[in-house]
Amino acid sequence: MLNTRSTTVAVFLLVVHTCTTSANEHAKHEADFDPLKYVNQLIGSTNDGNVFAGATLPYGMAKAVADVNGQNTGGFAFDGSNVTGFSSLHDSGTGGNPSLGNFPLFPQHCPENELNNCNYLITARATPYLNESIEASPGYFALTLENGIHAEMTAAQHSALYHFVFPAEESRNGSALNPLIMLDLTDLWASRQNASISIDETTGRMKGNGTFLPSFGAGYYVAHFCVDFAGASILDSGVWVNNRADTEPKELFVTRGFNLFYLQAGGFVRFKGPIEGNLTARVGVSFISADQACQNAEKEIPGPDYDFEGMKSKAEDAWREKLSPIAIEAGGVNETMQTNFYSGMYRTMISPQDYTGENPNWETSEPYFDSFYCIWDAFRVQHPFLTIVDPVAQSKMVRSLLSTYQHEGWLPDCRMSLCKGWTQGGSNADVVIADAYIKNLTGIDWNLAYDAVVNDAENEPLEWSYEGRGGLKSWKRYNYIPYLDFDYLGFGTNSRSISRTLEYSYNDYCISTLGKGLGKDEYAKYLSRAENWQNLFKADQKSLINGTDTGFTGFFQPKYQNGTWGYQDPIACSPLTDFCSLTSNPSETFESSVWEYLFYVPHDMPTLITLLGGPASFIARLDYFHTSGLADIGNEPVFLTIFQYHYAGRPGLSAQRAHSYVPARFSPTPGGLPGNDDSGAMGAFTVFVMLGLFPNPGQDVYFIIPPFFESVSVTSPQTNKTATIRNVNFDRGSYENIYVQSATLNGEVWTKSWVTHGFFTEGWTLELVLGPEESDWGTRAEDLPPSVGKGGIGYL
Repeated sequence: MLNTRSTTVAVFLLVVHTCTTSANEHAKHEADFDPLKYVNQLIGSTNDGNVFAGATLPYGMAKAVADVNGQNTGGFAFDGSNVTGFSSLHDSGTGGNPSLGNFPLFPQHCPENELNNCNYLITARATPYLNESIEASPGYFALTLENGIHAEMTAAQHSALYHFVFPAEESRNGSALNPLIMLDLTDLWASRQNASISIDETTGRMKGNGTFLPSFGAGYYVAHFCVDFAGASILDSGVWVNNRADTEPKELFVTRGFNLFYLQAGGFVRFKGPIEGNLTARVGVSFISADQACQNAEKEIPGPDYDFEGMKSKAEDAWREKLSPIAIEAGGVNETMQTNFYSGMYRTMISPQDYTGENPNWETSEPYFDSFYCIWDAFRVQHPFLTIVDPVAQSKMVRSLLSTYQHEGWLPDCRMSLCKGWTQGGSNADVVIADAYIKNLTGIDWNLAYDAVVNDAENEPLEWSYEGRGGLKSWKRYNYIPYLDFDYLGFGTNSRSISRTLEYSYNDYCISTLGKGLGKDEYAKYLSRAENWQNLFKADQKSLINGTDTGFTGFFQPKYQNGTWGYQDPIACSPLTDFCSLTSNPSETFESSVWEYLFYVPHDMPTLITLLGGPASFIARLDYFHTSGLADIGNEPVFLTIFQYHYAGRPGLSAQRAHSYVPARFSPTPGGLPGNDDSGAMGAFTVFVMLGLFPNPGQDVYFIIPPFFESVSVTSPQTNKTATIRNVNFDRGSYENIYVQSATLNGEVWTKSWVTHGFFTEGWTLELVLGPEESDWGTRAEDLPPSVGKGGIGYL
């Protein structure tokens, strides 16, 4: 860290002048610049990106979009599929089953004004949309169906507002057709267990609820809705079941029924046609009650006018504020690069979602966030990014994790729809908490946090498939998770012995970091456990591809309780073979190969590099990994490997590798993500790479590479100080000068290849002089990023 206390007066004045000038330039730039111009919500809306493309607020619970019958995990996909409804609850960028999409509305005309001529079933009502009609901007989404019906929508925190415009149509006798809006008591996954609806025949208000299953977890949740209409006179209303409807019943209750038969059912309101202008639907949602859903809508979207434009403007302002901490001086770079950058930043704030006041499971004055989907993905980049640009929200998220621990006994590794999500690897909320601690987030009870992470390390839950850690008896006895472990204390998928050993090692390192900071004596125990990863390193293990030796020896391998070795092909679960998950092809590594997990020792890189034969051999392995097809850039464990050249004294190769992936695999197009966005993790990765500072989460380390723009400035919401990283000799986007030749930090020579979080909170200025060839900058032993192997935990 730069020792500003020992800086001379002259240099200090230069620093003040530089920072002040930077702040003034930043303020001027902000006045002329609108980041919303560079947000493309359709990025990742196809090619299995699963991004939510619709209208929402930052961390908003209500998320309005058109649902389709194609790649509908996020609701909408730009894939030419058909629209099946418009719903107001969604997740973004998730894998697994489609999530939420509850209670979709669908507008239509009934031919000849006959109710039973309408299309109620999902397969029957599915209608193509016109590609050229799609409009999406922060807080807004619109499209036109092939039949001419136009829909636009915007959102508040717990409510959404829809405008439907119907083309004038007539029946065969010349009378105007009467528009109908139906509500389906379903969700995207068709997981509904039971549901109910009631319709007020005077006002047309629809109220109800449904019980559904989480898309990647255990248990069930109950969602509630309240729908009001404006803009037309009500003709009649009623309920529908399967493909028939009637106006007499005004209430309906449905269950799964015999043999789990899925009954399609819901309600409808029909309006007197023709309608000139907008038919408006206001939708309130809640996880508490239908009455609270109505109250949410009435508070956030007061009637009778339902000010659509005013609501849309408020959403835009909210997004403008969240995107404002970062300003770019493009330096001639194509605008598509700025779109890539700000769209990635935007996606980091779609989820987790702020459900404060909407948690029926316990009462608390603490914040409650949901859709941690999943922390195994998000701890690596998304949460560290929010710590920089939205520390208040990140602090609330940590407090929410701790509140969950207080009321459910465990920190979640994954959580959605008020349910416990499946644990993928270690207890990686530990990393999120340690990262927040070392970066000085405020408002968090750190003693409670320490209790929570120690609970992960010491106590095994009965069901470690969705909370805590399994195999703790073996972890403490053998210092690794055995292959085919004998675990009688708890139950879970008995796999992932390699990845769990590596992740538990780093989890315990993060516990030791927090413990040492809080003055806890037992921090040394967890620091010792952080070395357990070495117990699965098999020094003579080779790796072959198609029968040909890769030329590298030494890989992690599974080990039985008796200390003998098992075997997993090092290329298994890589893009060259089959994908491995909890349910399909479970293995000893989770969603990654032994090759990929080989590099997951974030806290002790010197020891790993030594085991792999030294820096030159380590670099050769990284190069082979990234060029042989083994690296899965569509999954988060690969992210850190791009920057681990820093630890071998070759930061220029990290810059080179970053440019090989961005924008080639992360482009501002609907199919522009290499995998699902994972709640914004892919977005945060894109931003960090282009920003030129990449985190090692759980440590106060950011690896330096040149930004993809002439300069980038970040104003800390915590301190209101502006940090700037600036390229000298920037070549206007041709990206030939991508190697740092020399650097200054606040005007002083800076030879280290990394900086600390103080760069952002103290508003430092980093200038990088660039050239077309690698230099010796950042290559000396004293300039490498810190690690346990270079002096222990105190080295940081």
